[in-house]
Amino acid sequence: MTDYTIGYIVGSISSTSINRRLSKALKTVAPDGVTLVEIPIADLPFYSPDLDGDFPQVARDFKQAIADVDGVIILTPEYSRSIPGVLKNALDWSARPYGQASFDSKPTAVIGTSQGPISTAAAQQHLKTILSHYNAPVLGQPEGFIQSTPGLFEDDGEITNEGTAAFLRSYLEAFVELIGRYVPADASSSAKAA
Repeated sequence: MTDYTIGYIVGSISSTSINRRLSKALKTVAPDGVTLVEIPIADLPFYSPDLDGDFPQVARDFKQAIADVDGVIILTPEYSRSIPGVLKNALDWSARPYGQASFDSKPTAVIGTSQGPISTAAAQQHLKTILSHYNAPVLGQPEGFIQSTPGLFEDDGEITNEGTAAFLRSYLEAFVELIGRYVPADASSSAKAA
């Protein structure tokens, strides 16, 4: 298997985010050769076109972090049946300046967890609409709607339900397969770093 580096964006900046716990859980079930690295969004200022001519360093670093990975997983909570404002702000930065969209042709996957039975289904559909506009190839199946029950994810990322662990393994394997269709083995971020 080709080694890949997958970036992940947690769409919540809450210190108690269950989606951050999910990101840790994904790390524990990543296939051999796959490294997951966080692409942080908390320090991005509010996007304004006034800054297009002089992009702040934090936004340049954010865009570079997306460029440096083979694919991106976005873990989104659901706020009022949509994505959080902080995540939309990050996506706006990723699309600018005009003509320099970070997600153009970047393999991307969407997943999320909430306590409700429909999990983050509405937010994920909104997010996939945005990513489609960005020309990002998005993992269609399996869909990652994870109902977070008490104790499902430990603080260190341990998954206490084997069915959930097996699903997350298969989710990552499917995403790695998608990445392989877009990123030649000799062009992966891991190969470039070697």
